[in-house]
Amino acid sequence: MSELTKENIVFQRPKTIKSDYDYTFCAGCGHGIVLRLVAECLDELKVSGNTIAVASVGCSICLEKYYDLDVVGSSHGRAPCVATGVKRAKPDKIVFTYQGDGDAATIGMNETIHTACRGENITTICINNTNFGMTGGQASATTVIGQKTATTTNGRNSKDFGFPLRVSEMVALCEGACYVERCAIYNPKSVIQTKRAIKQAFENQLEGLGFSFVEVVCACPTGWKMTPVESLKYIENELIKTHKLGIFKGKRYE
Repeated sequence: MSELTKENIVFQRPKTIKSDYDYTFCAGCGHGIVLRLVAECLDELKVSGNTIAVASVGCSICLEKYYDLDVVGSSHGRAPCVATGVKRAKPDKIVFTYQGDGDAATIGMNETIHTACRGENITTICINNTNFGMTGGQASATTVIGQKTATTTNGRNSKDFGFPLRVSEMVALCEGACYVERCAIYNPKSVIQTKRAIKQAFENQLEGLGFSFVEVVCACPTGWKMTPVESLKYIENELIKTHKLGIFKGKRYE
């Protein structure tokens, strides 16, 4: 490769992502962006060869397709439990879970909270698209008031379905949680902020500080019955009014 060719390379696939991976998410889905950000952070921290990912049921189930990492599968909502066992058996490894809101904040909320209370030195990335994306777009605990889903066809109302759960705020109350931030993916600036949060979470684990939780509000155009562009506007104009962005616990990244 010539020096000129080297200088012209400004963007390339992270080494942590397999070269022969097939993108299987729906058009406009936010998962692909966040998966790439995680890979970029692992590459930059030079820890890919020492990292174990824990996947759970949902759109996040096939991490081994995308990542050149050791990946452990878990049942629905139980990724933090499995990650706890992996980390305690292999304390020298970087261990993270990659979960959806139906997984981490609905079916597995109990596991998320207890893992945070124990202060397990792992990292959880929670993709919040406010519905069960893989199984047909049913309402989850984080579905906002007025949002239409497969099970709230007229929009979620508090009388029949209660109020949306704010998972980051709840995790931040746990003494064992060292870092909690909610980000979103809807424009370039928000993508940059999300990467900073993910990298900070991994750095916390390297320092042995305890449980780090990064929630990312992402689009699910298929589940929301919207176009990709409409879904990004929906995040910016509606979802982050309920799921407010910011650091709820821990130091601000550099």
